[in-house]
Amino acid sequence: MSGKTASSPYPCVIVVGAGVIGLAIGWRLAQAGVAVTLYDKGAAGSGASHAAAGMLAACVEAEPREGSLLALGRASQALWPAFAAELEQATEIAIGLRCEGTIVAAFNDDDRARLQHHLAFQQSLGLPVTWLPAADVRRREPHLASTLVGALWSPEDHQVDNRRLAAALRAAACAAGATLHEHAPVERIAHDGKRTHGVMVAGTLQRADIVILAAGAWSRDVPLAPPVARLPVRPVKGQMLALRMDPAAPILRHVLRVPDTYLVPRHDGRLIVGATVEERGFDGDITAGGLLSLLDAAWRALPAIEELPVDETWVGFRPGSRDDTPILGPGPMDGLIYATGHYRNGILLTPITARVIADLVLHGAIDPLIGSLGAARFQARAAAE
Repeated sequence: MSGKTASSPYPCVIVVGAGVIGLAIGWRLAQAGVAVTLYDKGAAGSGASHAAAGMLAACVEAEPREGSLLALGRASQALWPAFAAELEQATEIAIGLRCEGTIVAAFNDDDRARLQHHLAFQQSLGLPVTWLPAADVRRREPHLASTLVGALWSPEDHQVDNRRLAAALRAAACAAGATLHEHAPVERIAHDGKRTHGVMVAGTLQRADIVILAAGAWSRDVPLAPPVARLPVRPVKGQMLALRMDPAAPILRHVLRVPDTYLVPRHDGRLIVGATVEERGFDGDITAGGLLSLLDAAWRALPAIEELPVDETWVGFRPGSRDDTPILGPGPMDGLIYATGHYRNGILLTPITARVIADLVLHGAIDPLIGSLGAARFQARAAAE
């Protein structure tokens, strides 16, 4: 990637999208002395970054045929403690990184058989997960339902407060010198077929040497003109809610995953319950059926939620790619970089995405972790089919 300015050895960069991914990239580039400008169609951090639960679940979400995603997730998990500490020091905003680990509970023999099968697969990958009998689980979480038969225990899958994370990244990026334009939708990415020239905003060309597309579920709606193949990124709707616990006497302390839902406790007493998975485009309706399915699954695992007040309900849109794996790396022309399609792992992958994309901009280096995660993989698969 070329295009250095007279005042800087680095190219001018525009980041399209100011969720946690775009903000973290902008922060890292601004720290390095890059002239970086971010545009977002709404308020920074108001999309999937605001809606997420903040789970850092590389281990318990490991699935067959996701080797590249697992390697990326584990690398990002390793970065999180230092990343959080640096961000909090830079902004004095506590982002709520909690390291109690994750419990995946079983409440009948079918649950146990399914989880132990999954456990064997995860252990075959060398992941630090174990099985806990019911008595050990109950010592950690005494309010779980009486039908508890055991749980998968993942001590390295943690959580962070995603909304505080977004606020801290916004502050850090701006303090480092990045320019942020909120409520400024990008109409299109301008190029001549060989390289990008910048982006059109309010009918005006904003010039840049490099454009990084990090618009999450809206990435497909940012056209390139002249047109090229559109990114295979779609919105995957998720309905969620938050209940209110007593912070001094919470009924849950660990991230808890159970059939059909998960529960994430915050230090301030909020208990996040999520999330539906719906292929309904940008349908923002909160439905009785969606909330009922979450509350019923949560109540079966943790009956004490029955007395908790409902604090908030909301809808978010995960950016799902065709294979639900991130799209990271160079685009189809010089000066275009993709950093999107993180699906349900955007918060987990924030530190590693910022690092590998910054390295690509600053040094032209494609990290081996993202070597197979470029957009070209979809074309290669289509040709092979």
